[in-house]
Amino acid sequence: MIISHKYRYLFVELPHTGSTAISNELRTLYHGRAILHKHATYHEFLRVATPQEKQYFVFSAIRNPADDVVSYYFKYRHGKFTFFNNRRRLRRLLYWRQLQKAQELIEKEVDFSTFFLNHYRLPYDNWSALAHHDFDFVLRFEQLSDDFSAVLAKIGIEEMRRLPVRHKTPERQQDFWSYYTPETWDHAKQIFGPFMQKWGYTFPAEWGKWSVSPGAQMRFEVLRLLRKARWLYVRPFVHRILSLERSRRVLQSFGLGWLAWNLWVDDSGPPPLPNSLTAHLETILQWTL
Repeated sequence: MIISHKYRYLFVELPHTGSTAISNELRTLYHGRAILHKHATYHEFLRVATPQEKQYFVFSAIRNPADDVVSYYFKYRHGKFTFFNNRRRLRRLLYWRQLQKAQELIEKEVDFSTFFLNHYRLPYDNWSALAHHDFDFVLRFEQLSDDFSAVLAKIGIEEMRRLPVRHKTPERQQDFWSYYTPETWDHAKQIFGPFMQKWGYTFPAEWGKWSVSPGAQMRFEVLRLLRKARWLYVRPFVHRILSLERSRRVLQSFGLGWLAWNLWVDDSGPPPLPNSLTAHLETILQWTL
């Protein structure tokens, strides 16, 4: 999350929407500074913001879900999450679903159609559901540079340069629709339809007519309520855990391992968590990422 007191703006970083490029640009050229954590939600900001900060110009970004899933596929395929296998137990627990998908793609060489049909069975959504519709501007990933220029103009900032493109996913074609074979079209309409309708996206003309059925819309809305609870309450809890772990590792690097014990359980010898507590943690955390 990036804030500027000089220009009175707040940028909320939704993952996989070009947020890294935008945050780097804001911090480098437009008097922005990082607060809270990278992907903090607007509700987290409101808990600590002053009355004046709550009046700032708020913007974020959104992305076509069909594009997002293709991007995820290639990140799993190229081992984005496999490095967590070598991290501490906490990280492995938090990212177990990502590790499972990455392992399957690498070991079995699963194609995109199989990946999509096997792993996406519920209506797509993300935590843009929390507050994006209340923001002053929502950029589209598909026209990120143009929309970023428009945001600067609305805030009243002179643009220094066009937004640089960063973090391109390797070895994927530019047209993400080309990865969806005819056998996946009907499934994609069910999974992406409610989200795309909400944000004004559409499917390719060759896919034929589409509409969101009342049943699909109901499933989407019910799941959205459950997911909002997860994003509002469980997700911040997980970030606090990760923050404690990072603090512990820093203390250990300075030879203060005795103090790190008070922050988190060390891997080298402490008694394991009770099985019942571990089971509850796994149940809670698997809903978070």
